[in-house]
Amino acid sequence: MRVLVAEDDANLRLAVDVALRGAGFAVDTATDLPEADEALSVNAYDCAVLDRMLPAGDSLRYVAARRSAGWDVPVLFLTGRSAPAERVEGLSWGDDYLGKPFAMPELLARVGRLCRRGGSGGSPVLRFAGLSLDPGRYEAHRDGRPLALTAKEFVVLERLLTARGVPVPRAELIAAAWDEVVPPASNVLDVLIAQIRRKLGPPPVLHTVRGVGYHLR
Repeated sequence: MRVLVAEDDANLRLAVDVALRGAGFAVDTATDLPEADEALSVNAYDCAVLDRMLPAGDSLRYVAARRSAGWDVPVLFLTGRSAPAERVEGLSWGDDYLGKPFAMPELLARVGRLCRRGGSGGSPVLRFAGLSLDPGRYEAHRDGRPLALTAKEFVVLERLLTARGVPVPRAELIAAAWDEVVPPASNVLDVLIAQIRRKLGPPPVLHTVRGVGYHLR
């Protein structure tokens, strides 16, 4: 799942970035409203975390304008403004509102909930070879057994299920799960695939297609 974090406080931006990446999210960051607007205009996000007051503008007014044009990415506002009237105003255009200072586990829980809600608009349950994956509920099962997947594992398994047995190139899986540039010689995908295989258990269903990538069979 991919998240945009727009925050002008460098220390807080880094802390949120590190926490989200540690939880398995792909993260892009912006320092002001123009950077956030550019990122939101060219990339697809499951959630946006926006500081209420950013250089060059009020992110609430920005979101209100985009909502009026049909934009529906879930938004979590971060703000030092915690008066009830300001919270109500924030929730009128955003989807959640978190006052500063906040506990990082709470932010992670709220972002995860918004990402799942953003994917709940009719996404079909994917089924193949005893596996089922519900993008809307963010749930995965094998033969009825729940799978505790990280965000990256979920994204990779979702792409493999969507392919329905057709081999998916390594580069495509990496692009889906990682926002940063991954060197061609990196083994990050191999490690992730090994983790998914362990969680899927026997009999093997996730296979390597040498020189290409991976597929379910």
